[in-house]
Amino acid sequence: MGGSSHGFKWFGEGFDGFPKILPDDCVQYTLYMIDAHLSHFEVRAQLREMQAAAAALCKDLLKDFIWQRDEFHLELKQHDGLSFLHGRTNFGDSIEDEWLIVYLLRELSKQFPQSWIRIVDSDGEFLLVEAADALPKWLNPEVAANRVWMSNGRLLIIPKERQKDNTHAGGLTIDDALTFIQKRRIDLLHIPAIEAEAYYRIRKYPAQIHDSLHQSLITIPRKVAYILHEKAAYISPAVEAFYLRDPIALRPLQSSGPSKLLFPPEDFVTVSTRFTKVGFAQLKGQDFQTPRAWTTSIGKVPRILNQTGYRMGMKVTCGFEMLMSDPQNVDKKPMREINLLLEDLSAGEENLPSDRDILTWESRVDDESWLDVNFEEFEKVLSGKSDHTLSDKSAGFGDKTAEENLKRMVSMFEKFRDEDDDEVQDAEYLDDMDNDNDSDSHESTSSAEGEDEDNEKELGFDEERFTSMMREMMGLPATETPDSPLNGDSVPMSSTESDSGDEAKEIRKVMHEMEAELHAAGALSLAPLQPGNNSSE
Repeated sequence: MGGSSHGFKWFGEGFDGFPKILPDDCVQYTLYMIDAHLSHFEVRAQLREMQAAAAALCKDLLKDFIWQRDEFHLELKQHDGLSFLHGRTNFGDSIEDEWLIVYLLRELSKQFPQSWIRIVDSDGEFLLVEAADALPKWLNPEVAANRVWMSNGRLLIIPKERQKDNTHAGGLTIDDALTFIQKRRIDLLHIPAIEAEAYYRIRKYPAQIHDSLHQSLITIPRKVAYILHEKAAYISPAVEAFYLRDPIALRPLQSSGPSKLLFPPEDFVTVSTRFTKVGFAQLKGQDFQTPRAWTTSIGKVPRILNQTGYRMGMKVTCGFEMLMSDPQNVDKKPMREINLLLEDLSAGEENLPSDRDILTWESRVDDESWLDVNFEEFEKVLSGKSDHTLSDKSAGFGDKTAEENLKRMVSMFEKFRDEDDDEVQDAEYLDDMDNDNDSDSHESTSSAEGEDEDNEKELGFDEERFTSMMREMMGLPATETPDSPLNGDSVPMSSTESDSGDEAKEIRKVMHEMEAELHAAGALSLAPLQPGNNSSE
């Protein structure tokens, strides 16, 4: 069995480790500085300058932004003497975080025209996936690897070339791609239609950055309010801990009394808290039974229970409790920072905010109508029958961006389906033409016999194809060659071939046994089995 198309080698072929596969919900980006006039040290200096520019860009655009899971970051790395910037971000359930990174990288490429940027996720060249409707036929997943680059704000593609043997090149290695850019930059393809489709999701940035956040009033213990005021981004790991909870994570809340909790349900305050929209929806949409540790405190806070933000505040607080009590999170950066804040409080180096302090904090409540979805309208959009415009306030979607993206996806699918139907119709038309041309040669065949032949083609078993597939599964050639030992036992073998000949005989024996069993079971018979006719008879 040979190596796969992904470059994986089996143990007999010089196994060099399992292939690296990007995890789900991750986006990976690599930035190169390609300029033949720059020395190695000058390239590293340019990369450090780009790294600083990226940090400044994030500081300017993402001042109050909260990432769903990991944040955008760049590290200076070196491999085989080549320096580059590299980063990987796990965006979790927030696909908008991935598109924000695409926007940041495009803006960064405009600042550094000599930079060349690759960005991929677990789907591979996902920018091409987004632009699938505009791609030429040759640009398929088998050849797309390392061909898509971002430079000076543009999306550029390395063309597929014809080899000397009149065949076309397949996928490129990263070294091949960098060499092409270095020596043949003028031959790169810039196709506006592909670029427009690939960049469609970032057309509303940077305004879209703040549209992906939601602010709401929640009632939480003063200690939690202090932590979130120190850094609003701590809300994301707490929400994730709550959303991905399991019975083990809930143990501290079910078995411990309030006094043993890190964030006991006491000393409540109502504060304006910033969430990602995805995180807020995850909290809002989940049913959560009041844990035992909180049930015992109900009598102490009767006024709080009537406030709309109490349930959300309980979920947030329980999320922090689960986050901090899980030993798997010990080495995570947010947990280390929160522990430092709690240690400062315990040592008296910091004080919890007073009610007067909290009154000076920003207080804003965003409209929650973006959560509203009319499922009848949703079904209409999916079926392509929705007739209202995006500006129609009576429509069933609160989030117009989500509706627009859904309509675009449905439209692209319908176009693909229509094109597929056209191809099927063309194929049927050609088949009909062939049938008309061949009708004279089949006049002597009765209609009943023709129907039988059609049924056999549909229901019959292709024994030859089955044998071919079995041979391929066993690592043998798909078809038997004249000198193959499987053609008969009389083929002479040299002493050096005796082992392989014995193995071939054994394989042939196994195949005959399998075929006999399949015949006995009726799997290779064109006639349907009669009642009571089974393999045991």
